[in-house]
Amino acid sequence: MSQPISDAALDQIFRKARTYNGYHDKPVSKQQLKDIWDLMKMGPTSANMLPARLIWCTSDDAKKRLAERSSEGNRDKILKAPVSVIIGMDQNFHEYLPELFPHTDAKSWFENDPEGRVQGAFRNSSLQGAYFIIAARALGLDTGPMSGFDNEAVDQEFFGDTPHIKSNFISTLGYGDPDTIFERSPRPDFDKFNSIA
Repeated sequence: MSQPISDAALDQIFRKARTYNGYHDKPVSKQQLKDIWDLMKMGPTSANMLPARLIWCTSDDAKKRLAERSSEGNRDKILKAPVSVIIGMDQNFHEYLPELFPHTDAKSWFENDPEGRVQGAFRNSSLQGAYFIIAARALGLDTGPMSGFDNEAVDQEFFGDTPHIKSNFISTLGYGDPDTIFERSPRPDFDKFNSIA
């Protein structure tokens, strides 16, 4: 039976973790990116569909192309981060279901349901984006998830050869500089937004 993780781990992943607007000048290795993926891929998705498709922008050129398609307030964040990540979603995820969900014919559930594929890809890639944040924090890294970009322009630039893959959101990644964060915004108590039926 699983046991609760330590308070220190909960602080690192949730209670003291923050969204960063800037990072220390410390590189993030390719192995660290792989380690994030190896954790985040273990999070649950519907029928193990795993629709997220990530582009890890590590080169100056890739970050520049992403920044040019983002809002003015996000451009410097993207350019200066060690890594900027596009969390995309494959709306043809069902093609992989014979491999990813082999104990039944899950591919047939989605073959003639393009709207269901769009909904499934968005919902489950959003879940995987959250797993990305948690995995990065668990490994001692920090993130800066954001909207504020031109989805169509990013899709054309980075997913142009695979038009069934669309961008969901983007995030910076690195070792966060605490001088770049704001005061934490309110987090309400349970009773404000919850009810027990």
